[in-house]
Amino acid sequence: KQHKLIHTGQKNHVCDVCSKAFTQASHLKKHKLIHTGQKNHVCDVCNKAFSRAGTLKQHKLIHTGQKNHVCDLCSKAFTHAGELTKHKLIHTGQKNHACDVCSKTFTDSSTLKKHKLIHTGQKNHVCDVCNKAFSRAGTLKQHKLIHTGQKNHVCDLCSKAFTHAGELTKHKLIHTGQKNHACDVCSKTFTDSSTLKKHKLIHTGQKNHVCDV
Repeated sequence: KQHKLIHTGQKNHVCDVCSKAFTQASHLKKHKLIHTGQKNHVCDVCNKAFSRAGTLKQHKLIHTGQKNHVCDLCSKAFTHAGELTKHKLIHTGQKNHACDVCSKTFTDSSTLKKHKLIHTGQKNHVCDVCNKAFSRAGTLKQHKLIHTGQKNHVCDLCSKAFTHAGELTKHKLIHTGQKNHACDVCSKTFTDSSTLKKHKLIHTGQKNHVCDV
């Protein structure tokens, strides 16, 4: 009887905190732990705590490196099924989550949530070396590599190493000669958008850097 509710879509068990509804009382009970902040399930590797045993089980796969969920289009593997589902949207180009401030669209709600921090200006992640603040933990993590000098992204053509993967991708265009960014004023082409942006200042006559002597 309880199982058949899955097929009917009937959800009679409603959370009195956030109004989210569930088909079964046991699911509601597990969900409510989110609101209480109670986390009794602790990882014996990194001590991170979770409200549910199932979430802890999924988390521990990070430590084992086990990736059983493989994309049938590009063969990229993931630890969790949800990550694979999210990844596959890249191939479909489907972006149903739109920012209500700038209308930029995203494949999933979590990426949209992170993006919206740009508009609020909220920066809670602070570098303990230089005190520079960031809106995302991931961006801070990438930033800190500057201080360590760690360069794990190596060009397979010239062996030049870079701190970030994006820098390597940008660099490799030098070898291919690919220039997809064209100036709409003089038609000069560039390997990346940032170089094009700097170039266009020539046409605007904008000069923001003033000598103080």
